[in-house]
Amino acid sequence: MPPTSAPPRLVLVSGDEELLVSRAVRDVVHAARRHDPQAEVVDRAPGEFTESDMVDLASVSMFGGLRVVVVRGAQELTDDLREALLAYLARPLDDIVLVVVHSGVVRNRKLAEAMRTAGATVVTAARITRPRDRYDFVSAEARRLGGQISAGAAKALVDAVGSDLRELAMVCEQMIADSGGTISEALVAGYRRGRAEATGFAVADAAIAGDLPEALTVLRQTLAGGVPPVLVVSAMTTGLRDLARVTAAGGGSTWELARSLGMPDWKVERSQRAARGWSDEGLAYAMRAVSAADTAVKGGAVDPVYGLERLVIQIVSARGRPAGARR
Repeated sequence: MPPTSAPPRLVLVSGDEELLVSRAVRDVVHAARRHDPQAEVVDRAPGEFTESDMVDLASVSMFGGLRVVVVRGAQELTDDLREALLAYLARPLDDIVLVVVHSGVVRNRKLAEAMRTAGATVVTAARITRPRDRYDFVSAEARRLGGQISAGAAKALVDAVGSDLRELAMVCEQMIADSGGTISEALVAGYRRGRAEATGFAVADAAIAGDLPEALTVLRQTLAGGVPPVLVVSAMTTGLRDLARVTAAGGGSTWELARSLGMPDWKVERSQRAARGWSDEGLAYAMRAVSAADTAVKGGAVDPVYGLERLVIQIVSARGRPAGARR
């Protein structure tokens, strides 16, 4: 099979909408790997790009092959690193795809402008704030997935889900799959009725993040809304399992982990953020607690409210459990 056309050597991702930034970077990496399946990817989070990375960027690879270097949070770069990147733009290397992600703020805007002047491909990832733009986003998502959605259904979906683009995209994908390609207002109405069950994941997210007041508040609202306790425990089990899988996978970029684990990149990112406060011992303790709660709730051995509140407290306390701690 002949190689595909080479990806652009300079790419500027301008904006701070996480979903759009993540997709833009992913698309560049995919394009590079279609051209060169062995392409190396160096993906640096905001504040992690160093002088050593700069030296590597400006050096010709001894082994050949394409390299993708992603510099996120370019607005946070030191003056020295910014100037070094500006100098690199005068003579970019042929075997490197440089992706610079800049939020659009004033700091280091000079670098973003220099990328444009150097002929970089510019991908806009500005935050979407207006309702009309969210409706357009939902419509575009449906088309991207090979389906369609009516204007009324798009508005109803935004009203039901809210402003979070990741959740809007996830719901669109699920509905396209469930409907065979067409999202109707009736389908959105059905989703809206069942949405209360999904609040169990909000409880799990807050507990895993260590936010006890938020987790307990959302839990009480969830149970008051009629959500069965077993669904809340199931959501907590899923959240902890995702956390365990990502933690066990070790290092690597979000894109690489998502591919190897078969998980959506947004789930990997969420678990990576949560993992910073967890030890292996704490995670094992939390898994034992949720397993016991699952058995108790299904068997009706405990008062559901008391049992779930106790589980939330156990998970939050497990998050800060130091390595080597005993039961």
